[in-house]
Amino acid sequence: MEDKELNVVDHLDELRKRIIISAIAFVAFFFVGFAYVEDIYKWFVRDLDVKLIVLGPSDIVWIYFTLASLIAIAGTIPVLATQIWLFVKPALKPVERKISLSYIPALFLLFIAGLAFGYFVIFPNVLSFLVELGGDMLVTNFTAEKYFRFVMNMTLPFGVLFELPAVVMFLTSLGILNPYVLTKIRKYAYFILIIIAIVITPPDPVSDFLVIIPLLLLYEISVNLSKFVYKKRLKKLELEEAEMASE
Repeated sequence: MEDKELNVVDHLDELRKRIIISAIAFVAFFFVGFAYVEDIYKWFVRDLDVKLIVLGPSDIVWIYFTLASLIAIAGTIPVLATQIWLFVKPALKPVERKISLSYIPALFLLFIAGLAFGYFVIFPNVLSFLVELGGDMLVTNFTAEKYFRFVMNMTLPFGVLFELPAVVMFLTSLGILNPYVLTKIRKYAYFILIIIAIVITPPDPVSDFLVIIPLLLLYEISVNLSKFVYKKRLKKLELEEAEMASE
């Protein structure tokens, strides 16, 4: 009983250590982002035809913290993934350790790809549609806070959701997930993704449609990748069983 309690304490200490390292990385990247906020801001507004306005000093602070946080999140993802891997590493087999380690750079690259997709594909189309919807009826002015909140809503969710294929492949390679389960829960997954799309987009059908379709395609890609990894895993298991039988 005492050994079990000590084991739990050791695990909690290890978990605390990994959380602290991830938190330090987040703070470090946050300060780096904070130092370059002006350059990041200019990059985001380079194609805008109007100049952003603020309604008070707190809006300026909000912009600094939002842009710095975006850099911090992107920079912390590989660190966090590495810390999670180090935490679960003792429970993994040597082959599983090697496989899981290869997913760390994939998580970072997919997050960046998701941000890029949201910003360069979804965001300009939705923004253009909404501005044109106002036509000559309205004078278009954007506050900096509203504009960047809209940018975050159109990009960050895609950064997270684009990691779905890597997560699915990783769980499939460990035997926790398989394509049959993903196929079985497809209708529920579709429902959840549609709800997410509706929540993160402005209340109009075109915006919803532009976001829903990529999310559903992302799920189908994940299912197909899971099938590929699952077949490879079955072949490996068959080879191992054959080797054990021959011995």
